Amino acid sequence: MNATHAEAGAGNSAPAISLRNIKVTFGGGAKAVEAIDRIDFDVADGEFITLIGHSGCGKSTLLRVIADIIQPTRGSVRVFGQSPDVARRKRAFSMVFQQSVLMPWATVLENVRLPFKVGPKAIRASGTSMDALDALRLVDLDGFADAKPTALSGGMRQRVAIARALVTRPRILLMDEPFGALDELVRDALNVELLKIWRQSDMTVVFVTHSLQEAVFLSQRVVVLSRRPSQVEGILEIDLPTKRTLGLKDDSRIGTEAARLRALLDAG
Repeated sequence: MNATHAEAGAGNSAPAISLRNIKVTFGGGAKAVEAIDRIDFDVADGEFITLIGHSGCGKSTLLRVIADIIQPTRGSVRVFGQSPDVARRKRAFSMVFQQSVLMPWATVLENVRLPFKVGPKAIRASGTSMDALDALRLVDLDGFADAKPTALSGGMRQRVAIARALVTRPRILLMDEPFGALDELVRDALNVELLKIWRQSDMTVVFVTHSLQEAVFLSQRVVVLSRRPSQVEGILEIDLPTKRTLGLKDDSRIGTEAARLRALLDAG
């Protein structure tokens, strides 16, 4: 899909994220590996967009390019019109990984407060942070503030990681397969919880998953990446109600949209 088509779904306002001609190559010479090549698309402010593709296609790599963790070999990234480096220092985005990465010796509340210890100046400058207990209430864990992570289930630990990401009130939430290690019932519950938080917050969400059904249930648009070196195979707008409840998981429209995604994946 060319850049014109990729931008069509992002609306007319300035995008939250703009990717232009992104290429990422690891290593050099005969051992060089091209992970991503010629990625172009925009993410609208307040949009929920998901990246899917075959294993190893570069989904997580692309998310890390947006997050200023990996520098692209070529191309440009803009986050609200600024470089990812500037956006990171301004705490414009937070990232949630597949593993919750909590400090086991600290309480849940102390884990959520961690961003205030590692980046207090930037957080104070933004003036938009929330109280850590309020962040725990958003993920329905305010009753576990004094618990240690080892006392929590996997799903609860991931809720803590989300609360920690939300406590700085980021404008963008980047999520790299955050529910991939969880069982289906817990995953479904967290999908609904995430959509509730998204609707309440005005955040932009970029979500990575291997699950076609999860991509359909959560997203307004899904970006399908081809096999390595990854390019945009297509961008699918999801035709589902804005408010999505757990009952929608059994709706035939989920299967229909997932089949459309699978066709794009097979083409790539």
